[in-house]
Amino acid sequence: MPKGLQMSALTRRNMLKGAGGALAIGTLGISFPKPAIAKETTWTLANSMRSLANPYHATFAKGGEDFAKSIDAKYETLVTEGNSEKGVADIKALLQRTGGKLILTVVPNDSPDARVIVEECKKAGAYVVTQWNKPGDLHPWDHDPNYVAHMSFDGVPNAKALANVLFKAFGGEGGVVALGGILSNVPAIERKLGLDMAIKDSGGKVTLLDFQPADWNEQKAFDITQAWITRFGGKIKGVFAANDGMGMGALEALRQNGLAGKVPVVGLDGIAEAVKATEAGEFAGTVAWDPLWTGGMGLAVPYAVATGKLDIAKEPHAHREFYGTGILVTKDTVAGFKKGAAKLDFNDLWSKATGQIQYRG
Repeated sequence: MPKGLQMSALTRRNMLKGAGGALAIGTLGISFPKPAIAKETTWTLANSMRSLANPYHATFAKGGEDFAKSIDAKYETLVTEGNSEKGVADIKALLQRTGGKLILTVVPNDSPDARVIVEECKKAGAYVVTQWNKPGDLHPWDHDPNYVAHMSFDGVPNAKALANVLFKAFGGEGGVVALGGILSNVPAIERKLGLDMAIKDSGGKVTLLDFQPADWNEQKAFDITQAWITRFGGKIKGVFAANDGMGMGALEALRQNGLAGKVPVVGLDGIAEAVKATEAGEFAGTVAWDPLWTGGMGLAVPYAVATGKLDIAKEPHAHREFYGTGILVTKDTVAGFKKGAAKLDFNDLWSKATGQIQYRG
């Protein structure tokens, strides 16, 4: 089993109709103990992400809000709506409004955005953690102490393991179609690589009928899948989606054509509706990233630095650029996954870190 990948089980479509529904993922028994660190209310905490319409990001925002509440700090949510210029401009405006007294976790809309954001935060005296997207030559230790850390998950082994779950679900032989994210995004690149590796390891038994980027968008995924059903018909034995949102779009297309449960789907993120579809046998599986942890811990670590509780420059590189723990959720493991939600201790900063990020290519 790949490093950082655990067997266990989580779930989504009404959630897209409002962030409030998406936040329901946070009710799976997770609580946030009050941290022992002293309260410091002069800092503003913020999470920046693509869109609250995405249940993963909505839960990510809730994790940040919960940590902010635990220390009685101001909290704001910024959304890029897929627009890099908007994302950077909103962060610049917040830096100016707070006078640099900002602790920020950001999921850059695109990898190059991370460099601009880091430079702006350092110039203003703010503290920042990036997640998922950044250039391979941009490192926190080159921008001490303001660029605190970069957090991600290793998409290659997780996607490969999930692809193998998909192949097993349709008997290990036949054609699959695949939906990708934004092509320049690191997670999209890694997840496609994991899929390609699984297909290669099948020894020709599994073939890729078509791959198309749907830009992490459910509606695009729905439209593409509808076209595939018309084009390939019964040749489609399974659908691989680089995130659960696109997976749900594909599943809706299958439902409308009477193919749900007959053509298995997989996605990544572990959103509530994907887990529900896994329980129902419509999804073969998903990978849960624990966005409550990433959203909250992405602020807890820089908060500890900003308030003098942690000298980040003395931490090893494995605490500066690190993977979290992906959880493979299948029909066999979903019940255990839902029961196994652990309490988050924001004082245990590295509890779910599973090693230093490795760069490929």
